[in-house]
Amino acid sequence: MPTLYRCTTPTNWLCPCGRVARALARDGIEFEQVVVPQRRSRRPEVVALTGQRRVPVLVIDGQAICDSRRIVEHLEFRRVRSEDPPPTSSPAPR
Repeated sequence: MPTLYRCTTPTNWLCPCGRVARALARDGIEFEQVVVPQRRSRRPEVVALTGQRRVPVLVIDGQAICDSRRIVEHLEFRRVRSEDPPPTSSPAPR
């Protein structure tokens, strides 16, 4: 199950963390939320995952992605890829 590390903002409309949460909900992806402290110096779990202290961070398919724009872009890529039909192989013309 994907895990979203996010700030303590109580709504999904005021911060980049909320943007990611809305994108996950829109795509119907169930996820676990880990609310981290406001002070960046108190986010050792985020540092361990990404080497930096900023949130949001999404861990999905064993991959940690930081920055809300990159996360939303990754989710859109996953959605488009899942909607595309697999290529059909047709016999080569003779």
